[in-house]
Amino acid sequence: MGRPLRIEYAGACYHVTSRGNEQKEVFKSRADREKFLSYLESATVRYGAVIHAFCLMGNHYHLLLEPPSGNLSQIMRHINGAYTNYFNAKRKRAGHLFQGRYKAILIEADQYAMELSRYVHLE
Repeated sequence: MGRPLRIEYAGACYHVTSRGNEQKEVFKSRADREKFLSYLESATVRYGAVIHAFCLMGNHYHLLLEPPSGNLSQIMRHINGAYTNYFNAKRKRAGHLFQGRYKAILIEADQYAMELSRYVHLE
């Protein structure tokens, strides 16, 4: 049985999270965090992603993300794929960096977004 399709449409807002495989660290240095942020930035330029808030923890991250063209899958493939390639090349490793599929919860842009933004900034 296939996994359920994501609901994607222009102007939707998502709480996106992804955790390291086996709950291992995905950000081991300041350079790793800076590289991940560069991929967030390139996603805004290349795909028009609007990142309202983010939080990078040791073994996972949170994003409050708005893909204006309904292209969440493209944006996340860019971010997670590029970062995984960087991480693996830097550490001479192969395979998955993130545990399974990223989680993207569709949110209402008003009240929940405000609460989520506060949560992401406090974490």
